[in-house]
Amino acid sequence: MPDGRPTLSSGLSYRDPRAAIAWLEKAFGFETTMLVEAPDGSVAHSELRLGDGVIMVGSEWSEDNKSPASVGGKNTQTIHLQIESDVDVHCARARAAGAAVFAEPETQFYGDRTYRCKDPEGHIWTVGQTVDVVSNEAMEAATGLKITTNG
Repeated sequence: MPDGRPTLSSGLSYRDPRAAIAWLEKAFGFETTMLVEAPDGSVAHSELRLGDGVIMVGSEWSEDNKSPASVGGKNTQTIHLQIESDVDVHCARARAAGAAVFAEPETQFYGDRTYRCKDPEGHIWTVGQTVDVVSNEAMEAATGLKITTNG
């Protein structure tokens, strides 16, 4: 992309996007690269970068676009962070910042060590670190799943 933006990014709605931005920086290490404020000082839009990924964080903006905190904790997506650093240390950092960890770090059959948590408004995050390169054949043998890839 000419402006360095990724082809795909996700937008997350929060009741309190300013608090969410501060939390995402502290817990996960995001960097705010754009902040758009409305005349009343509220956050209209923001972009946060982690590595080569970008998320957009903003306010709830319609009846169909809400924070999980406004809809009984329900989610229709999860966000995945792939990190190179120690996932156990990352999990401890997120927990110290207030993440509700509901799946402790564990090495998965596909070679990543992952944990899962919810942020203060209930968005679900999965964080993974590759600790072993596992072939499709080995994954199939370990799980009984059939794996097909293109490319």
